[in-house]
Amino acid sequence: MTEPRGPESPAPDVAGALPSRARVDEQGRLDALASVGGWRGIVEASLPTLVFMAAYVVSQQVWPSGVAAVAVALVLGVVRLVQRQSPVQVLAGLAVVVLSVVVALTTGQARDYYLWGFVTNAAYGLAFALSVAVGWPAAGLVLGLVRGEGMHWRRSPRRRRAYATATWILVAVFALRLAVQVPLYLADAVTALGVARLVMGLPLYALGLWLAWSVSAPAPGEDDGLRPAAEDEPAPGRA
Repeated sequence: MTEPRGPESPAPDVAGALPSRARVDEQGRLDALASVGGWRGIVEASLPTLVFMAAYVVSQQVWPSGVAAVAVALVLGVVRLVQRQSPVQVLAGLAVVVLSVVVALTTGQARDYYLWGFVTNAAYGLAFALSVAVGWPAAGLVLGLVRGEGMHWRRSPRRRRAYATATWILVAVFALRLAVQVPLYLADAVTALGVARLVMGLPLYALGLWLAWSVSAPAPGEDDGLRPAAEDEPAPGRA
């Protein structure tokens, strides 16, 4: 049984890679909400964007909006550090907010706060699509480990197809974000873009992750032959 862990730092709302901390419940089902940091993770990942958007609506100025977003991200990060959580994840989340603010301040355009998100979503979407093309679907690389299949799922053509489908679902999440948000960016609809970023951030990703897990579930008894074989395991008494 896996030991329960405390809350972890949320993934940045502009990211979307498969979480290395994917969680399963006692029945072996994916807990998509816990995998993206729970409600706390969703709130904390969304709060800097919400603050930036609200501050810009009120002030119509990029500088105070950016400073407010960074200040909120910094406070959230300090709280995480005080709770002795991973400094790497805390700094990564803070760095994304700072980078987004720096881009907006450099151009003087509030809409450019969201520009880095387009880059990361396009990069993840392309990387995941390529992983399917080369026969190593990204969903299988992570979810296969969570299920205890390791890389043995590649022995089964059906499992490879299932994980390819799961990966395409996640590619669709990245593509949908871009399809909705890029036109809003080009139209300079800053408020609508902010709302879309919030709605299509971790909540949409959690849904995509749950769908990916569901469509890639092995049939009853199918995973029996996909566990590491006895001859693959070290003999008793050996390292």
